[in-house]
Amino acid sequence: MSDFSMNVGADGVAIITWDTQGKSMNVMSEQGFIDLDALIDQVLADEAIKGAVITSGKEGSFAGGMDLNVIARMKEAGGDDPAASIFDGIMKIHSILRKIERAGMDPKTNKGGKPIAAALPGTALGIGLEIPLSCHRIFAADNPKAKIGLPEIMVGIFPGAGGTTRLVRKLGAMGASPLLLEGKLNDPKKAKSAGVVDEVVAPEELLDKARDWVLSEPKIVKPWDEKGYKMPGGAPYHPAGFMTFVGASAMVNGKTQGVYPAAKALLSAVYEGALVPFDTALKIEARWFTNVLLNPSSSAMIRSLFINKEALEKGANRPDQPDQKVSKVGVLGAGMMGAGIALVSAQAGIDVVLLDQDQAAADRGKAYTESYADKGIKRGKTTPEKKQALLDRITATTDYNALAGCDLIIEAVFEDPGVKAEVTAKVEAVVGEDCIFATNTSTLPITELAKASKRPEQYIGIHFFSPVERMLLVEIIKGKETGDRAVAKALDYVRQIKKTPIVVNDARFFYANRCIIPYINEGIRMVAEGVNPALIEHAAKLVGMPLGPLQLVDETSIDLGVKIAKATRAAMGDAYPDGAVDEVVFWMADEGRLGRKAKAGFYEYDEAGKRQGLWKGLEEKYPRAEEQPELIEVQHRLLFIQTLEAVRALEEGVLEDIREGDVGAILGWGFAPWSGGPFSWLDMLGTPYAAARTAELAETHGARFATPALLEEMGRKGQTFYGRFGDAARAA
Repeated sequence: MSDFSMNVGADGVAIITWDTQGKSMNVMSEQGFIDLDALIDQVLADEAIKGAVITSGKEGSFAGGMDLNVIARMKEAGGDDPAASIFDGIMKIHSILRKIERAGMDPKTNKGGKPIAAALPGTALGIGLEIPLSCHRIFAADNPKAKIGLPEIMVGIFPGAGGTTRLVRKLGAMGASPLLLEGKLNDPKKAKSAGVVDEVVAPEELLDKARDWVLSEPKIVKPWDEKGYKMPGGAPYHPAGFMTFVGASAMVNGKTQGVYPAAKALLSAVYEGALVPFDTALKIEARWFTNVLLNPSSSAMIRSLFINKEALEKGANRPDQPDQKVSKVGVLGAGMMGAGIALVSAQAGIDVVLLDQDQAAADRGKAYTESYADKGIKRGKTTPEKKQALLDRITATTDYNALAGCDLIIEAVFEDPGVKAEVTAKVEAVVGEDCIFATNTSTLPITELAKASKRPEQYIGIHFFSPVERMLLVEIIKGKETGDRAVAKALDYVRQIKKTPIVVNDARFFYANRCIIPYINEGIRMVAEGVNPALIEHAAKLVGMPLGPLQLVDETSIDLGVKIAKATRAAMGDAYPDGAVDEVVFWMADEGRLGRKAKAGFYEYDEAGKRQGLWKGLEEKYPRAEEQPELIEVQHRLLFIQTLEAVRALEEGVLEDIREGDVGAILGWGFAPWSGGPFSWLDMLGTPYAAARTAELAETHGARFATPALLEEMGRKGQTFYGRFGDAARAA
């Protein structure tokens, strides 16, 4: 059965309905393009048809985008020449959308043609907006939940089915830049204000308004197909346009540090396309899109941030257990983490008991949700009624008896095993025997904490990242005795609160902190060696890390680093490897330089807490070495120190799935998103090179860079991580 169907009314208007079979939202496939093309041909050839409306059979949405397997198959079909195959495939899509746009008009006079409107019931993303942009008028239902935009840049590509060229010609380069370069999504009213859609109408009037417009004999030629067309804001050779493109180039390079190929390719497609006629601009867009698709960075980003992320969110590694949806959650500890957990739980429609030992503290925790909602009201994101409903779901209390009826408990108290054991016993005295108990610890081993529980099979780690409401990742940690139902419960809860889960086995620091702490430590270690702190920080950002290691430790607080160092040293004894780091961190703490919160750390801060530059006292204590390392040496130290821990986590069974390793690294601590994650980066480098390079680093800088046996073996055999541990390997 086709994803597209057509019904021609007595008035001569053809309603083309997109309804992808077996999907909750429309997704474009190869057959979908063929079917849509055939229906457009039918509309244009049948004299009884006066025009058409393209709409959706899905309630509340138009389309979620393209099935990325379409592009993958284009690449595969090319064999030894994938570029030509991708380019030809993209140009075929362009020809279909151009056929909609020209609609049978005479190519010389622009006369004739049939009006084709798009009627969007709701969300329209990617190709789901590129098709409407080729139509002659876009009607959007007044659906505040709808998101309209072109988010491709967020997964390492750019709109390549005409969206880039059409949007720039419709809005001008300046007007289009937030939608193209930032992937900004708007609700229908804001999309109309931005000039993306033409009319916003009541949902029940959507089809009637679009049909009436088709019958009104409107002018349908697009501005860029008329003689004398001038780009809004000026083309690149116009004085105003020149300044726009100079500014855009500076902005792109400033934000991406040159490591995201899609952003540069998008800007090139826009600039070059603006200098030529529309049809030539489409060819230029297709060439740059092909260039991006063949870049290993874009392929890795698509795999990690789209395909793998979606698979994990759909429960790729969920145990075979009945539905474990959470109806009532108890949150112990109303500090920043507990307050954030209560907020996201209430937003998901879950009843929350927020418990603290002090009522004032519990009330402050609930007030966090109130403050969050008040900010949302000011920005027009929510209403007073929705705020009240949110607050009504949260009960702030000191009474453990209020936890009765909870089917999930999340403990977020102090990182002290004794305190955690005490609250575990108090909770288990009042909750039902089926209740799952989760701890939000970031460093303490789950298996040890579970010894305080009468039901260790129902004890699990759910590690949130701060701030909870903004961070996308949740790390779920299985103790040695954690059962499948507890894992399923944690996964189903994370799905309810609309975050991305990874599941790891128990070990000190789990996965995320295991990798990020060495990154911070390597930066600090270089300071002690006399490496210019500015070189360290800039090297990190130029290789795609969102924060340099020194800025990151300031943000997380230096006294927390001291606390973790002391606990780790006590646990590891003589095997503790970071004495050189402790020397710097402990000295900073003694100096009262505890980071941003103290307005003094590796950086200087003004009274408002704004960074003012690196602290000059660092150089006095640790004078700069006369000979500074090469940029690539610093970057390799910072990236490999994280990546090697990821490999060791896989080798030791802490990680069971490399998809979780890559997605978790990007979403959890911002590991160079352009790389697709640590395992994708190693595949990009090639394991033979990675093994040899880490051996060099180990010889120069110490055993922390020692090549893991797994990486050494894979390098010797020329294997890739996704070849050995990816989908094909799992299927086999």
